[in-house]
Amino acid sequence: MPATPPSDSHVRLHAIVHGRVQGVNFRGTTVREASARGVTGWVRNLRDGTVEVIAEGTRSQLESLLQFLHVGPPAANVTGVDVQWLEPTGEYNSFRVRY
Repeated sequence: MPATPPSDSHVRLHAIVHGRVQGVNFRGTTVREASARGVTGWVRNLRDGTVEVIAEGTRSQLESLLQFLHVGPPAANVTGVDVQWLEPTGEYNSFRVRY
C-alpha cells in the first residue's frame, strides 16, 4: 500500500493508544467519535493498559478519528499512538466495543 493513499480511498487504521486511557471512558467516546465519522471497526482495552483500535473508512475519515485518538476524552492522558495503515477488509458494518 502506498504510504499516503488518496483521501477518498478506503483504508484500515490499526492504532495502539498509550497513556492513561483505561477507566476514563476512552472506548465509549471512541465509539461515538467513530460512528459520527461513518467509520466501522472496533475498540478494546488491552491487558498492558493500552487501547487498541481497528477502524475502516476513507483516509480523511480515519485521519479525523486519529486526531481524536491523540487527545481522547477529557479524563484521558494520551502519551502516544502507534499507527499502521493497512488494506481494508470490509468485514465490519458498524463501530463497537470489543471485549
